[in-house]
Amino acid sequence: MILTVTPNPSLDRTYEIPALERGAVLRATADRVDPGGKGVNVSRAVAAAGHRTVAVLPLGGPEGALLARLLGELGIEAAGVPVAGSTRVNISVAEPDGTLTKLNAGGPELSDAEAEAVLEAVRTSAESADWIACCGSLPRGLAPEWYAELVARAHRAGARIALDTSGPSLTAALRERPDVVKPNAEELAQAVGRPLATVGEAVKAAEELRGLGARAVLASLGADGQLLVDGTGAYFGTARVAAVRSNVGAGDASLAGFLAAGGAGPAALASAVAHGAAAVQLPGSAMPTPADLDPSAVVTTADIPLDRVLREPA
Repeated sequence: MILTVTPNPSLDRTYEIPALERGAVLRATADRVDPGGKGVNVSRAVAAAGHRTVAVLPLGGPEGALLARLLGELGIEAAGVPVAGSTRVNISVAEPDGTLTKLNAGGPELSDAEAEAVLEAVRTSAESADWIACCGSLPRGLAPEWYAELVARAHRAGARIALDTSGPSLTAALRERPDVVKPNAEELAQAVGRPLATVGEAVKAAEELRGLGARAVLASLGADGQLLVDGTGAYFGTARVAAVRSNVGAGDASLAGFLAAGGAGPAALASAVAHGAAAVQLPGSAMPTPADLDPSAVVTTADIPLDRVLREPA
């Protein structure tokens, strides 16, 4: 079982349009609404793969009620913590060439009591968890050290922690030695305080995060692939992708694939790459099922192309 923690969940509404024209009235060719937030997406991918998952998250207002209902329809157990503010709604506009425009709301402000209630919900739900995945930005009202406290409490309870966040929240949590952290290229550069131009520089940055406390680093490099740097070495994975439809939630699908495959080593990296590649070929923030995966398209190696120049994210 994989437990996910999403302190700032959302309803994600995606509109597909022929082209984005500023100031115009546009008619969508398709639209969908999905439960959102990085941890929620991990739970969705885990559930799509047929594994049990529990999602801990604050829920407020009619938006929170709809989010809980959508999770239940997907077979996800929602350990919802009632909060006074309303769950946020995020908007994505997708164009046929893969260009995605996102409008993300700030979300509710959590009180000290609500923040503690989320931590308590993690404790009571985590007894049978193989992994706890803590994902996403922190809502207003939570200090950057909140994730560090969560990691410390989880480790005291004997749980393994995967952390997908960035900025001060990531920096503060590293001292508690999360079992794996999952930055993208931009977040990895931010964490070490310098731009990363090549895959080799990304490897060095991942090694620095390990020096600061992370036991393993799973880094998404967008179209260039993924890195895994842990105590056994560094590994690199890529996959063929026919066409990118939407990259919303692709990194979350990757983390789900990594954890579902054991959360360690090249085999788990291959699973992460396969899940991420499948996700970008699906609409909106849809998560891949086993039928969407193409393991034959994935290549993982310890022979890393250190000189490869990282492409700018789309």
